[in-house]
Amino acid sequence: MGKAENIKTDKQYYKFCAYGFLKNLQFFEAFLILSLMEKGLSFTAIGVLYAVREVTTNILEIPSGIAADVLGRKKSLAASFIAYIISFILFYFFSSYSLLMLAFLFYGVGEAFRSGTHKGMIAEYLRANNIKEQMVNYYGHTRAWSQRGLALSSIAAGFIVFYSGNYNNIFLFSIFPFLVNFFLILSYPNALDKSIAGKPESKKTQLREVLATSWKMLKTGKTLRLINNSALHTAYLKAMKDYIQPMMVSLVILLPLFSEKTKEQRSALLIGLIYFFIFLLTSLASQNSSRLEKSGLKNIPLVTLAAGLSAGLLSGVFYTAHLPYLAIIFFIFIYINENIRKPVLTGYVSDSVDNSVLTSVLSIQSQLKTVLTAAIAMTFGVIADFSGIGPALAVISGGFLLITIIANIISGPVKK
Repeated sequence: MGKAENIKTDKQYYKFCAYGFLKNLQFFEAFLILSLMEKGLSFTAIGVLYAVREVTTNILEIPSGIAADVLGRKKSLAASFIAYIISFILFYFFSSYSLLMLAFLFYGVGEAFRSGTHKGMIAEYLRANNIKEQMVNYYGHTRAWSQRGLALSSIAAGFIVFYSGNYNNIFLFSIFPFLVNFFLILSYPNALDKSIAGKPESKKTQLREVLATSWKMLKTGKTLRLINNSALHTAYLKAMKDYIQPMMVSLVILLPLFSEKTKEQRSALLIGLIYFFIFLLTSLASQNSSRLEKSGLKNIPLVTLAAGLSAGLLSGVFYTAHLPYLAIIFFIFIYINENIRKPVLTGYVSDSVDNSVLTSVLSIQSQLKTVLTAAIAMTFGVIADFSGIGPALAVISGGFLLITIIANIISGPVKK
């Protein structure tokens, strides 16, 4: 791992980076939609599965965040990796719709117990070392390693599918890095387990304190609007990001490569390669996100949100016009935009709330994200089945862009 400039690099810094790298060695990530389509599922059925995952996460989001702050973040993260592994096992061994739904349910449990928790540990580490002002730069560097994990997993998954001829093995390979991460989390120092550790109060008193402080923070308009802005772009990308895979398949058909291989094998190599470069770019975006913060650009949350939605609108238009090259380019921009803005907005939120309840507040943000993701995934699936992926992407992107513009006119821009 390269040495990060101008930030504290010690053993824990490298553990934070390793966590992100291993967490994103999800070899199925680049082929999930294609795997589900191979099992005979329609876009609507896939949208329902995505919604089940997000609703599960939504139900558990705030309770899991409070549990992490009160009972301990290490236990919360360890539980999340167990849930993920159960999900991968179900994906690998079963193909029935009910068991696939169960797999998505366990994945949702993992997401709920993980989201916001690791960011809270990073924030606690920075606070304890009196370097909290480095949050954007520090989180940007550690997030960059998570994107490198995605890059490696994408190219590796491409070769796995190419040589095996099917998508199923990628779920089996995803289990091993999550097992390693389970033990890595257990090796974290106990000082990072919870920011209110060591207080003599009972768990009930601690719970009341967390709830009261969280409510006080959320009542401030600035914090709530930052959370809304951040959650919308993340949910938008999460709900639709896998639909770039059929776009890539349409591109494969135009290329005379490995014509003796099946379409799945040909697609695997190209998709793995494209995702590899996407995540290298997002890694650079995350690592340099602090430059965006220092750029002097006004209203960063609003400008970057509008830019991402505009790119999605153009991607949908170009795909509908049978121009997959341009559609993929603009879709890639959404990925880059998310990864350059997320560390900045995370830093903004971190500056706005008390660190003792940061995990809880970030979990509230994640809950909003899951609600939006479920709604977008369901709507996208229905529209895509009737009109195609391109029109669905254009309609949803254009609709959210219009809502964003109107909301900004009514309430004014979101500022730091």
